[in-house]
Formats: sequence, structure tokens, C-alpha cells
Amino acid sequence: MREIVYENYFWQNDLVRLRAWSPEDWEWDYYNNFDTSAMRLGDCEVPFPPTVLESKNFSEKIANLSNNTGRTYFAIETLEGTIVGRINFNNNDERNGTFEIALLIDRDYRGKGYGTAAMKILLQYAFMEKRLNKYCGSLLEGNIGSVAMHKKLGCQQEGLCKENIYTNGRYCDEILFGLTKEDYLKMIDFTNYTKR
Repeated sequence: MREIVYENYFWQNDLVRLRAWSPEDWEWDYYNNFDTSAMRLGDCEVPFPPTVLESKNFSEKIANLSNNTGRTYFAIETLEGTIVGRINFNNNDERNGTFEIALLIDRDYRGKGYGTAAMKILLQYAFMEKRLNKYCGSLLEGNIGSVAMHKKLGCQQEGLCKENIYTNGRYCDEILFGLTKEDYLKMIDFTNYTKR
């Protein structure tokens, strides 16, 4: 097989590359399912104890950009090929032009900008290729890293649903963020966009 040249590749930037999730990525899923704090912040609940079979089945189900879960899943890799996270894209409301993105970064790679870099790729795809109009994000209170990332991306806090999510023995607030295409266009560097 020929060596792949990535210099004009849409699905990467100076920090990460997105690729289709693969059935072989099940070990990453299995390992990260043991991070209960991250699972609670992302899914707003504590999952049952992980199993190898569950991770293999889930990885098979979401592999190869399959959309049979309603979401399209990507692996987030460094440019050297190390998997550092998973991100998914949900644009099931094309009529209204809204979409969601969710991600999980491995605990060993958090705070290094990988999540923000991956979000930038999917935001560009949604706004500039899919003609979508608004990103909608929903975060559990206490998700400090995701709140900071959303602000860095230019998202605005649009609301607070008080005591909307029950987890860890209490009702927690749900923080709503949004980013319109108009606001996105004010922030992006078109010289970098046109190079892709």
C-alpha cells in the first residue's frame, strides 16, 4: 500500500487527526469505561461494570463511520497515530440546522488541547460542508474542562436547567451552550480554511 500523504487532508489540523472508529479500538473503549468520573460527566450516569464483550460489540456497532446509533464516531489520534480520544457527531435535526458533538479524551491526554482541536475539525465540517447553522452543547455542572473548552471555541452559555439531571445522589444543573454559524464565521481564520 502506498504511503498516505496528509498535507492537504481535511480531517486533521496541527494537533490531531480524525479517523473512522475501528473494531480494533475496543481496548481503548474498555479501558476508558473504568473512568467513572468521566463517564458521569459525559453520560450523566454511572454505567454498569465494563466488559470486554460489551466494548467489542459497541466498537463493532460504531465502526467505519456507521450511523446506526444516530451518531457518527471518530477516533482522535495524534499526528503520530496515538489514539487519545473519541468524538461523535450528531446532525439528526437537519431541518432546523442544529447538531451536537460529544467527546471523551483519555485521562492521560487531557488538558493538552486534543479535545479542542478535534472539536474545531467537526465544527468546520458541520458549518462549512453540511450547511448546518447551530451547534448545541449540554454539559453537567462540574464539567470544568468542557466548560473551558466551549468558551475557548467561542460558544456562548445560553441557559441553565436547574436541577435537571439526577446523578451521584442529587439533582445537578445542566449547562446549555450554543454556537451559531454566524458567530463561528466571525472567529475562524479563512486562510487556514481555504488550505484544506
